[in-house]
Amino acid sequence: MIKKDLGLLLLIVVVGIVVAIINPRFLLPINLANTANLIGLFGILSIGQAYVIITGGIELSVGSLVALLGVLFVDFVAVQDMPWMLALPLILVLGAAIGAIHGWLITRLNLQPFVVTLCGLLIYRGAARFYTADGTAGFAFGQNFPDLEFLTAGRLYGVPSTFIALVIISVVMWVVLHRSVFGRYLYAIGKNEEAARYSGIRTGRMVMSAYIICGLLTALAAIYFAMYTRSISPASHGQFYELYAIAAAVLGGFSLRGGEGSIVGVVLGTVLLQELQNLVNLLGIPSSLNFAVMGGVILIGVLIDQQWNAIRAQRRLVSAARQTEARVPDEGKLPVVANQDQVGG
Repeated sequence: MIKKDLGLLLLIVVVGIVVAIINPRFLLPINLANTANLIGLFGILSIGQAYVIITGGIELSVGSLVALLGVLFVDFVAVQDMPWMLALPLILVLGAAIGAIHGWLITRLNLQPFVVTLCGLLIYRGAARFYTADGTAGFAFGQNFPDLEFLTAGRLYGVPSTFIALVIISVVMWVVLHRSVFGRYLYAIGKNEEAARYSGIRTGRMVMSAYIICGLLTALAAIYFAMYTRSISPASHGQFYELYAIAAAVLGGFSLRGGEGSIVGVVLGTVLLQELQNLVNLLGIPSSLNFAVMGGVILIGVLIDQQWNAIRAQRRLVSAARQTEARVPDEGKLPVVANQDQVGG
């Protein structure tokens, strides 16, 4: 863990202690389990967003994509009677395909990620509402899928399946990002895409791969959200989820300029966000302030990131100046030694 992650972990512990003191219900097993479930749901979404942010991009359509893919999954399983073992991989492939389209538009047609994904936000929300005729998609009364429900909304020894999935995905994505050539290439692209291209990295493919990973994880999160709510109103389902994902990534140390961040950090950022949401609920603060809290969190995260980068840049300059001074010999010593030798001779 880097210093940012340790600092974030300490903040999570401190906030948790304060919340527990203010309202002991925070430590109730049912509350902890519900919070862990939400951490799993939003954590999967945030990791996908982090892969895009590290390349210097942004993905604004994940909330609308959660709505569209969730509606399709519920319709396939509950209405079309498609076996869930077929519907699940179909939704994952569809999510990856949409990510590939975004990546292609950005890398091949040189469109701005903000423009592409903002258009996606509008298109997918509209498509979801059109697909359901602006109605609600959900499971019929008494309609059960025991195996699917256990994998997506069940609990193993009290631990939600979503949280277990988040742990597994985090480990895999950590290895990919921090212990593979692919991950190093993503960092290089985020730092300086032009330099990465001149060094032989196929930047287009790498960026497209990041958007595919984001689309795949978003599709998986859409399935989990659909099984969690069991009823989807496409006009509001998944609304502003992209803000949760971006906020978690920024809190976790992912710079919006790209090239920085860790998977551990984004998971801790998700934990802190859900902890703050829990605090809002337990203290009886109006839920209308949730987005105000979210905006404040993003602003604070960006400010901290900016100040941290400024401090690191200053430290590097000081260190470089010291090294330069150490390499320069003391010009006064050599003549003195030479004069002494001449006198002794």
